[in-house]
Amino acid sequence: MEFGDQGFDVLAIPTNNFGLQEPGDNENILDGIKHVRPGGGFEPNYRVTGKHEANGANEAPLYTYIKARCPNPQNMITDTEQIYWSPVTQNDITWNYEKILVDHEGKPFKRYVPAINPSNAVVRRDIEFLLERRNGPAVQEEEKVEKIEELKKVN
Repeated sequence: MEFGDQGFDVLAIPTNNFGLQEPGDNENILDGIKHVRPGGGFEPNYRVTGKHEANGANEAPLYTYIKARCPNPQNMITDTEQIYWSPVTQNDITWNYEKILVDHEGKPFKRYVPAINPSNAVVRRDIEFLLERRNGPAVQEEEKVEKIEELKKVN
C-alpha cells in the first residue's frame, strides 16, 4: 500500500446502513469482497473490521466521535427512500466508501465524498501533509538521538 512504509494505514469499516448492501454476518465480509463486490478474487491490502452502524440510534461510538469533529463534506445526504437509519442528522455518513482521514493522534482531519478516488490529488496532498506533520521536527530529533546512540555502540 502506498505510504504504508511512512506509517499510513487504511481501515475499512463495513456497515449495512446504506441500501442494506452489507446484509451478511462478520464471518462472510471478506468472502463478499473477494467474490461479489468488487469480486474477481479481490483481496484487500488493508484491514477490514466487522460491521458497525455508521448512523442512527445505534451508531458506533467511533462514528459519533468523528462526526462531532469533522463535518459532512456535502449538503445533501440521499433520497429519503434510501435511508435505513433514524434519527437522520446533517453530519451523518452519506454512503458507502465515504473516506475519513484521521491524523496520527486519532483526530479526524477531513471527510471526502464517497465518489472521490483515494488517488485524487487533493486526498494525496492531505495524506502527505499529515505524514509530514507526523514526522516533523520532534520525530526527526528523536531519530537523530537514536542514530547517535547506535553510533556510540559501534564505536
